[in-house]
Amino acid sequence: MDKDTVSMVFVVAAVAGLDSAARARVLAAAGIPADLLATLQARVPAEAFSALWLAVARERDDEFFGLDARRMKVGSFALLCQAAIGCARIYAGLKRVLRGFAVFLDDLSGELVLEGDEAVLRLHNRITGAARRRFAEETFMVLVHGLTCWLAGRRIPVTSAHFAFARPDHAAEYRVMFSDALAFDAPHTELRFDARWLALPVLQNQNLGGLRTFLQTAPQSVFLKYRNEDSWTARVRRLLRDGLAGGDWPGAGAVAGALHVAPTTLRRKLEAEGASFQGIKDELRRDAAIHHLCHSAVSAARIGELVGFAEASAFYRAFKKWTGVQPGEYRAARTRVAEEAGRSA
Repeated sequence: MDKDTVSMVFVVAAVAGLDSAARARVLAAAGIPADLLATLQARVPAEAFSALWLAVARERDDEFFGLDARRMKVGSFALLCQAAIGCARIYAGLKRVLRGFAVFLDDLSGELVLEGDEAVLRLHNRITGAARRRFAEETFMVLVHGLTCWLAGRRIPVTSAHFAFARPDHAAEYRVMFSDALAFDAPHTELRFDARWLALPVLQNQNLGGLRTFLQTAPQSVFLKYRNEDSWTARVRRLLRDGLAGGDWPGAGAVAGALHVAPTTLRRKLEAEGASFQGIKDELRRDAAIHHLCHSAVSAARIGELVGFAEASAFYRAFKKWTGVQPGEYRAARTRVAEEAGRSA
């Protein structure tokens, strides 16, 4: 089971346009403690962010967080999906998705450009305010890329992602969301991929059962599911996750051996993707710890053992470094939100 988490940066951006009462309602619906909004290095379970996205959409009747001058009313994304599955090839499906967004939104649009062997998904953005513009572009690219991958029935790897803004503090998140090859302060925000993918058939063609399943898991499915599973980072992550499930963490040498490369080669491959063995291990430990804190009554000390710490104190220090709060504080805040939601139900 994936225990992915989402940066608090995206939670803060998702609720930024709400008044205090509406913000409290959507956070409660998602089970996200309001206390954590001030701690940007904190993270929430992927399912909690998905619930938040849907709660904000219901609150505003807008599936685009109120970022555009025109509301993207609830149900719009489902219509885009229904329109796209009527196409035979990814090229036609993606073009139809972009036309649909152009109908639903006024200030943000995307175009598909062919440049030699590359396909370029390029944005045009008239939204004002740096933070709003950036979150709108992040959201648009996640939705379009995720939907396109679902139509193809596989991840379409992004060869490079360019952004028309300065490198943000949370840029590391883009490696999971888009690509390992990132560029900032670019003329346009755009995703680039091999144009041959456009010839793929739409595997979801008229598959209404598959559409219903996809919509039930969206937006979590488009935000997290379609990652580059062929990268070195993903391969190391899979091996370490298997070790976590078995209660035994393999070392860097053992992982390199399983991947049939020398440890120094593995280190260089990961560095080229902006990752490190210890960083991947810490991300998995962090996400697993948050999952246990949110979904079990296991003590914090025991959770530390489960994620590979020999001493509870070392786990507490690491968790505070990862999220900005102690494990007990994180669990207490989540419990308080759940209790308040129960009383108001």
